[in-house]
Amino acid sequence: MDALKPRWLQVPVSGDSLSAVRAMRETLSEHGLRTVCTSARCPNLPTCWGQKTATFLLLGATCTRSCRFCAVATGWPDGAIDASEPERVGRAAAALGLQYVVLTSVDRDDLPDGGSSHFASTIRAVTRHAPMARTEALIPDFGGNASALGTVVAAGPSILGHNLETVERLTPRVRDPKATYARSLDVLKTAKRIAPGLPTKSSLLLGLGETAPEIEQALDDLRSAEVDVLVLGQYLRPSPAQLPVVRHVHPDEFDAWDVYARGLGFGAVVSGPLVRTSFRAHQVFEELQCG
Repeated sequence: MDALKPRWLQVPVSGDSLSAVRAMRETLSEHGLRTVCTSARCPNLPTCWGQKTATFLLLGATCTRSCRFCAVATGWPDGAIDASEPERVGRAAAALGLQYVVLTSVDRDDLPDGGSSHFASTIRAVTRHAPMARTEALIPDFGGNASALGTVVAAGPSILGHNLETVERLTPRVRDPKATYARSLDVLKTAKRIAPGLPTKSSLLLGLGETAPEIEQALDDLRSAEVDVLVLGQYLRPSPAQLPVVRHVHPDEFDAWDVYARGLGFGAVVSGPLVRTSFRAHQVFEELQCG
């Protein structure tokens, strides 16, 4: 059973944030779009939407993987994709005046390229419709297909993210069997090999039962993969169907991991109880560019 949530996991919501949330919901509904902010029940939804940042969920609402930390529905789609989605995302980004657009997706193991061409089309559509916006591609592993990864990189995202999610020992328990620790590291290494100048980003959820030495090893592995941006957040159980929280990590510990990670050479770090991969994404990108 999850421990009682401590006070530092409470999310303050301002009137301006609520107004931004209403506007975002109306525009998403108008364009028939989904965000991972709602699908994954992210606690930072009001904050991010209030700061003109949104994470669009591409390729449908059903994932072919069944990771035990995630609330997104699992199943096997029919192989079809909505070819109009990239243009609708681009138009929505322009209508909302977004400064930073994060594109992510469910896993689509039913597609030959894992959905990489759809990612690329969406990146290009956002660039056409909202040329002032930065675009972050937060990608699945595409089944380890380097050609698919190259398709996304060639579309010109501002930053490429792929999440390690947890330490090596816990990966078989936390993630789908297809989503291995070694494969995720290889995705990040391959991205750097294809485009050495493209910033890369990855994330770990803490509180799933990992130890400090295991976290250190994961951070070492990410730096060995030349990852530029590290995100560390508290795992929060989306519903009783997912894994329970083993431990609520204190904010002071997150601060200590921030210092440790920067000492390893990460160009930017976001570390805190309510942090998710897309949290403060725009500010982090600017920090990376200025660094």
